[in-house]
Amino acid sequence: MLIADILARITATQTGSNDFGGPEFEPKIEKLIALTNGTAPNQADILWADQRTVASGATDAIDLAGVLADAFGATITAAELVAVIVVNQAKDGTANTTALTIGGGTNPVIANALPTLQPGGVVLLAAGHASGLGAVTAGTGDTLNVVNASGAAATYQILILARSA
Repeated sequence: MLIADILARITATQTGSNDFGGPEFEPKIEKLIALTNGTAPNQADILWADQRTVASGATDAIDLAGVLADAFGATITAAELVAVIVVNQAKDGTANTTALTIGGGTNPVIANALPTLQPGGVVLLAAGHASGLGAVTAGTGDTLNVVNASGAAATYQILILARSA
């Protein structure tokens, strides 16, 4: 059974004169995607999370079709990617010194590489609709590539939500 809330939010406060009346401007943009267990829109039935280390100048090729095991030891085979979050920093807060590139590469589930994720940065992609972020196709489109720049190993956090059908 899987239940997940994906929350993206940016709030800010800026002081000074502005078109909205001043002296403070306090915009907030947020989106909550609430997922229940299953394989339909706004659902997911696969959760995989890990802290991983990728060597300097190397690629961590994460195969989403029949290679990874979930927290309970069951092999996961994703059919659709629903959400992914990557934090370029160890869980204990230890800073990295190299940037990561997410996506692209051989047999990618995310076809084009995203902008470089600098040390301490975070990237979140999520879509609860019927096709999610896209299909996971074994052998041709099932790998999430995390490429580390040269200079040092990088430890990062990753969480993936997906559907099995």
